[in-house]
Amino acid sequence: MTTTLLRTAGELHARTRTGRRAVVMTMGALHEGHATLIRTARGIAGPDGEVVVTVFVNPLQFGQGEDLDRYPRTLDADLALAEQSGADVVFAPAVDEVYPGGEPQVRITAGPMGERLEGSSRPGHFDGMLTVVAKLLHLTRPDVALYGQKDAQQLALIRRMVRDLNFGVEIVGVPTVREEDGLALSSRNRYLSAAERRTALALSGALFAGQDRHAAQEALRARAREVPATRARAEALSAIGESRAAADAHAVATAVPGGPAAVRAAARQVLDEAARLDPPLALDYLALVDPSDFTEIGDDFTGDAVLAVAARVGATRLIDNVPLTFTSFGAAS
Repeated sequence: MTTTLLRTAGELHARTRTGRRAVVMTMGALHEGHATLIRTARGIAGPDGEVVVTVFVNPLQFGQGEDLDRYPRTLDADLALAEQSGADVVFAPAVDEVYPGGEPQVRITAGPMGERLEGSSRPGHFDGMLTVVAKLLHLTRPDVALYGQKDAQQLALIRRMVRDLNFGVEIVGVPTVREEDGLALSSRNRYLSAAERRTALALSGALFAGQDRHAAQEALRARAREVPATRARAEALSAIGESRAAADAHAVATAVPGGPAAVRAAARQVLDEAARLDPPLALDYLALVDPSDFTEIGDDFTGDAVLAVAARVGATRLIDNVPLTFTSFGAAS
């Protein structure tokens, strides 16, 4: 497959479309995480469809003091990776193609969800992100658009924008791709020195610790649900020596701290240790949130949640997250 490089929306609109168009939006500096998105898009579009990869470093997403000028621009390498991964088109517009009148006066506002976590750390970031996503959705006219779950808050906001503003496009989230040591793939990983990378592993380490604590709790809850609180059952268990195990399962599953509090504590311990390393990890936030609005969940929460972390190591800021699902003590998994 030969991937075509296009610079204008007019060139893209002139292409003949026979199947579904799937779009993967990027800021370039493509890596295996992007390749996974492109391969997934290829599978969704099918042999008769079309996969378009956008490469555009959006100035609206960079706040004062952030790395717009430093952000890597590697279009030749991006073209090669896109082609290897199954893209039909790389759409790499200039800034004046996306913003022909200069910075837009009318923009998408992310609302309250956009002011939390990443929005609090990077004011205006999500307004800029949603504005360019809306622009690129109009310019590329896809049937489906794919985004990585590593940027969980971004994905949630895009889904909300598409729903609230009636965009006729399907949004697909693709699981985070990690390097062999567990670090989530990011274009910013290249900025890390060897020592900084060792410290940065605390982000995924903290998430995995929280995930493991959650899995243990859910396993104990499942074990406790298997033991009805009836005298006849207790006597039967006692006869075969299982009553203590059942009681322990029930006690641990319902112990305090448990649930979300225990997950946060397990993750926090890893991050606290990383803050004492050389170089240290400077934590921005650790949050366990409801993905519908990115507010912190309470200890009685049930349903899907996201454990998210952001931190700086040296001059590099990194984010990561894992999805979790909390069941109630009396509910089935």
